[in-house]
Amino acid sequence: MKIKFQIGPLTILLAALCFSSGSASTVKELNWPDLVKKIEFEDPFEKLTSEQIVNLSLYARIQEMQKTSPDRVSESMLQEASEAERSLRDERVDIEGLLARRQEIKELRTKRAFSVVPELDDQTIRMPGYALPLVVTDKRITEFLLVPWVGACIHTPPPPPNQIVFVELDGGFKSAGLFEPLWVQGKLTVTSAKKNLYLSDGSADIDVGYTLEAQSVTPYEKP
Repeated sequence: MKIKFQIGPLTILLAALCFSSGSASTVKELNWPDLVKKIEFEDPFEKLTSEQIVNLSLYARIQEMQKTSPDRVSESMLQEASEAERSLRDERVDIEGLLARRQEIKELRTKRAFSVVPELDDQTIRMPGYALPLVVTDKRITEFLLVPWVGACIHTPPPPPNQIVFVELDGGFKSAGLFEPLWVQGKLTVTSAKKNLYLSDGSADIDVGYTLEAQSVTPYEKP
């Protein structure tokens, strides 16, 4: 005996709803801190005030010049270094301890700046940001850098690589301007690269930590 299955409108609707719900759940919404792999370390320089950092930098620079180019160190410079040292010691700043750890902390900061999250590789994600165009075809942006704040990379030091996403979009999109925030959705790849960004006064190579094959680019609206 043959059994016939009938597929009615209700079955089709339920199947469509299940498929739609399942697809939506695979889109992971991210924000910029989510792109940074947490590397915990104690940074003693973060405890210093801005004035203490200035004094420590001045003292260290003149001390280094005394070793490498003593003929370039004037009496006024020595006086400045002495005043900076006195101020730091009065505030119980461990000058020698901080200077001894400068290179170590610099390397740890660099490692943190370049650290990415491997678990995000090949994930379909959605995140907000601002677009810096790289390739424009027929007035449509097909390649761009997604950055976390307005004007990033333009006349200012770029964000760290793990805060820049290289985005490609087939067909591109029309931009309302550099100051308009966007939602970008697509497949994220964890891969480092350099991209050349053209500016009004030249160009710059920008390190990026992620690549996104975009499915959609839409104006930003708060969820």
